[in-house]
Amino acid sequence: MVEAVTTKQVATIDSEVAVLPEQAVVEQVSDGSLLLNSLDQLMPEFAQPFWGLLQDYPILLALLLLFTGIIFAKVVQWGFTSILERLATRSKSDIDDRLVKLLTRPVFITVLMVFLMISVAALQLPLQWELRLDTVLITMIVLTWTFAGLSSVGLFLEFLSHIKNHFNLIEERTIPLFNMVLKGLIVAVSVYLLLGAWGVNATAWLASAGIVGIAVGFAAKDTLANLISGVSIIADAPYKIGDYINLDSGERGKVTHVGLRSTRLITRDDIEVNIPNAIIANSTIVNESGGPWVKERIRLQVSVAYGSDVDKVCELLKSVAVDLEHIVRFPLPVVRMRGFGASGIDFEMMCFIDEPELRGRLMHYLYMDIYKLFQSEGIEIPYTKNDVYIKEMPYFKQGE
Repeated sequence: MVEAVTTKQVATIDSEVAVLPEQAVVEQVSDGSLLLNSLDQLMPEFAQPFWGLLQDYPILLALLLLFTGIIFAKVVQWGFTSILERLATRSKSDIDDRLVKLLTRPVFITVLMVFLMISVAALQLPLQWELRLDTVLITMIVLTWTFAGLSSVGLFLEFLSHIKNHFNLIEERTIPLFNMVLKGLIVAVSVYLLLGAWGVNATAWLASAGIVGIAVGFAAKDTLANLISGVSIIADAPYKIGDYINLDSGERGKVTHVGLRSTRLITRDDIEVNIPNAIIANSTIVNESGGPWVKERIRLQVSVAYGSDVDKVCELLKSVAVDLEHIVRFPLPVVRMRGFGASGIDFEMMCFIDEPELRGRLMHYLYMDIYKLFQSEGIEIPYTKNDVYIKEMPYFKQGE
C-alpha cells in the first residue's frame, strides 16, 4: 500500500513537472499583445468585420497601426501643448514655457512607442522576438523621460522659487540641493525601471550597491564630509552668491559659486580661491554683505597735535567724507574724539560705504584728502619727536 501511494505521488509530481514549462510558455504574453487584445475589445461592432479582415494581413495591419500611431501621437502632443501653454500664459515668467517645450517631445515619443509595440504584436512574430522588441521600446520610453526629467529639474525648481507664497523652502540658495536630490531620484527610478524591463533582479543589485556604498564611504570620507557640509551651508545660508566674506583662515573675497563640495571666492587680486566646504563649516565667517543692507562702515584713526582747534578738526573730517564718491549720505559720517594720546589728540572718523570691496580704495582716498586738507588748514599731524639735551662738561685745568 505504501509503495502504491509513493508511485502515484511520483507520477503526479512528474506530470506536474512536465506540464509546468508548457503552461509557463502559454501564459507568457508580450506587452504589445496585451495592448492589441485591449484594442480588439474596444473596437466598435461596425468595425469588427474590417478589423478581422486586417488581421489576416499582419504586415498591412502593422503599417496601418504605425500610421495611426503617428497621427494619434501628433494629436496628443498638440492637445498636451495647448493645455500647458494656456496655463503658462497666467504667469509672467518664461520658465514654464521652456518646461512645456521640454515635455512635449517625450509625450509624442511615448505614444508612438506604444503604437509600435502594438504594431510588433500585429506582425505575429515569435514570442521571444516580441519580448525583446517590447523591451527595447520600453527602454526608449524610459530613457526619453529620464533625459527630459534631468533637463527640466532646474527649470522646475527655478519656477517654484519664484512662487514665494507657496514654496518658501525652495529659494535660490537651496536650488542646488534640491536639484541634486531630484536628479538622483530620477536616475534611481530610471535604473530600477530599466532593470525590471530587461528582467534583471533589482534586489540583488541593491544589496550589492549597499555594500559598495559602505566601502566607498570609508574611502571617500573627506569628500562625504564636504558634501554634508555643503548641504548644511546651503540650508543654513551663512552667505550667498555675491556676498563679500572673510574667513578666520585669512581668505577674503566675493562668493561666486556655492556648490555641494566647495565654495569659490574671487579675491581683490582677481584670483579665484576654491575652499572645501568642510573647512568653511568649521570656520568663523564674517559676512560683510550681511545684515539689513550691503553697506559697510569703515573707521579711520586720525591724530592731531595738542593745541589744535578740535571743533574745526571735526568739521574738516566730516567734509572730507561727505565730498567723496561711494560714501553713503545717510547715515551721515560721524567724527568722535577718542582720547589723549602720547603725542596728540586721537579722533575716529566713521562712515558707511556702498560696497565692502571698496573699503581699501576708499580708505586710501580718505587718508590722502585728510592729509592735504590738514596741510592747507595748518593743522599739524603729530609724530614722534626726540629732544636731545647736552649738559655742559666741567672744565678741568691742565695738571689737575
